[in-house]
Amino acid sequence: MPSTRTANRPSKLLDGAVGVTTPRSVNEIFEVLRDAVVSQRLSPGVQLKEQPLASAFGVNRAAIRQVLAKLANCKLAVHRLNRGVFVASPSREEAVSIFHARRVVETAIIELAVERMDAHGLRELRTIIAQEQAGYLSGKLREASKLSVQFHRTLAQKAGNSVLEQFLEEIVARTPLVVLSFNVTDNLGCEGGEHAKIVDAIEARDAALAVRLLHEHLGHLENKLAFDEHLQPDELERAIFHSLGSAND
Repeated sequence: MPSTRTANRPSKLLDGAVGVTTPRSVNEIFEVLRDAVVSQRLSPGVQLKEQPLASAFGVNRAAIRQVLAKLANCKLAVHRLNRGVFVASPSREEAVSIFHARRVVETAIIELAVERMDAHGLRELRTIIAQEQAGYLSGKLREASKLSVQFHRTLAQKAGNSVLEQFLEEIVARTPLVVLSFNVTDNLGCEGGEHAKIVDAIEARDAALAVRLLHEHLGHLENKLAFDEHLQPDELERAIFHSLGSAND
């Protein structure tokens, strides 16, 4: 059964994601919930109940239904007949497919980045890396994880192909669900400055090296996943508390 403790407290779950002005439009609420998934505030299997969400955002349930439909279209939520809408909980097959897709799409992005990346883009990527590493070192794991995703998004943006960027956007948004579903370690971060090494290879215009480093980076993340056991929602909650320190920060 999904964790009712998290499912019934959306405003607490979204703490830090909602700005000073509570979003009102369907698109704004969608972005807040999407960000909550990417930043690991919403874990796989959590029920997205219409009334608590409507109350939290000050909108009617019809608006929330539109938001939930958009999340389902992005594969971030699933509708279960006679049960409701839940944050997606990827299967092992889906998890493997997501990493395979990332390798294919990000290989093309890296090759374009080697050709097109300018000094400004390199500086922007290095700034993100510095902030990401500072987050991990200071124990701000949610913030650091979000910056890790931002690194890959920015790399895609700087590669200059909007179609590849859109493909990657959907894939990286689903990756945290895979990590939270199958990760049983306390280390979700980038190992050994892998992002920095990728940027160094791009700056050197060495496409082969940059692609190899990317594949190693994704391989290290995938190898942290325990595919032999799909965690249940209550186990997920314990794993998240252990990995991220506290779900109530």
